[in-house]
Amino acid sequence: MRLLWKVVDKMRCFRKRSAFPLLGILITFLLFLNLNMDNEYVLEAEKRQLGETVIHPANSERYVHTFRDLSNFSGTINVTYRYLAGIPLPRKKYLTIGLSSVKRKRGNYLLETIKSIFDQSSYEELKEIVVVVHLADFDLVWCENLVQEITRKFAHHIIAGRLLVIHAPEEYYPSLDGLKRNYNDPEDRVRFRSKQNVDYAFLLNFCTNLSHFYMMLEDDVHCSRNFLTALKKVITSREGSYWVMLEFSKLGYIGKLYHSRDLPRLAHFLLMFYQEMPCDWLLIHFRGLLAQKDVIRFKPSLFQHMGYYSSYRGAENKLKDDDFEEDSIDIPDNPPASLYTNINVFENYDATKAYSSIADEYFWGKPPCTGDFFVIVFNKSTKISKIKIVTGIDDRQNDILHHGALEVGQKLVETKQGRQCTSYITLGEFKRGTIEVHNVDHKIGFDMECIRIVITASQREWLIIRTISLWTTQPVSQ
Repeated sequence: MRLLWKVVDKMRCFRKRSAFPLLGILITFLLFLNLNMDNEYVLEAEKRQLGETVIHPANSERYVHTFRDLSNFSGTINVTYRYLAGIPLPRKKYLTIGLSSVKRKRGNYLLETIKSIFDQSSYEELKEIVVVVHLADFDLVWCENLVQEITRKFAHHIIAGRLLVIHAPEEYYPSLDGLKRNYNDPEDRVRFRSKQNVDYAFLLNFCTNLSHFYMMLEDDVHCSRNFLTALKKVITSREGSYWVMLEFSKLGYIGKLYHSRDLPRLAHFLLMFYQEMPCDWLLIHFRGLLAQKDVIRFKPSLFQHMGYYSSYRGAENKLKDDDFEEDSIDIPDNPPASLYTNINVFENYDATKAYSSIADEYFWGKPPCTGDFFVIVFNKSTKISKIKIVTGIDDRQNDILHHGALEVGQKLVETKQGRQCTSYITLGEFKRGTIEVHNVDHKIGFDMECIRIVITASQREWLIIRTISLWTTQPVSQ
């Protein structure tokens, strides 16, 4: 009997010792099973048909599931969207235009914004864009009513796959209570801007694979005519240069352009810091972290803020972009070229700044002398239809070119000083610091290889060349 109790006691000890590894194995198996189930969870619901609604019960696990993805900044975030109107087409477009909208206490400009996007685009441009509207309000009745209006007004665009309306269910959102009150903002403003960051993050996440480029607009914007053609010109001019964000408006989160490949990282970034600061401030940090140090903003602005009342509390907001132009199609082409000058350059205001379409960039040199020059050498010969050169700026109106000539050249040769044209003809003289020549290709009998500004008389004032604008006779290659 004593022997039997010893055996039983040993078995009991064995069970105690073996319980821990067995428990560990069981927990590991359950975690593995849970992770597998999470990884198989639907990504973005992008294959669902028009009108299908997928809503999951609200629970804390949904929040944990969404934010666990922050460890992988290159992947999309697991969110099951409701498709309220339209479905994505299989072919990638050139540009996605994203809008996020919530119920306002005063005014609603979303329908006008969508109308402006479509009305200001040509038939050929419409083939290259898709508009995604995220109705981000938690009031589902408001969402459904607005969708009915959108469907009624823009049915043909929805059928053509140019307009999608989506909604991210509330259970996917992080907590919007007890948020940090950075900058001493009122509690309701902190909640508003924090939710707005998540609204944008879910919109960006959805749009990742729809096109090559992505443009963020607000829901109270008017577009310039043929804005897509202008965008393409700018993007083509930036080929070979690094950029994260190009700006086509100086207001808020309007007219900000990204490579679509960067959208997952931007979505994760907005989620990670959603309660820290407003989205337009976060964008500055995001751009800097990806090594774009300076703002790259283009003039004229292609988008204008048109709302009078903010989506926050319905407060008045009459901000306008004074760089906006209704007709943006006249943006210069400025074909790829090298620029150099023998005028003494002031600080970093080098020759290339005059050829750039980036706002607030220009060439600035010390007082030039007779015979000094400023030369543009094209990468390949080209036909130019129009040339416009403007010197001086508003707060330095005397720093213009008082005496100068515009010349165009051919017969390019290699020299110790670099490539130079050996034959020039004069097109005209500067008047009050400006020169504009039309029908250039009709006035000269050759394809242009160089353009030269020659100083014909010394001056005591410094020289600012604000813009050099060139228009080619052929469309810019896409």
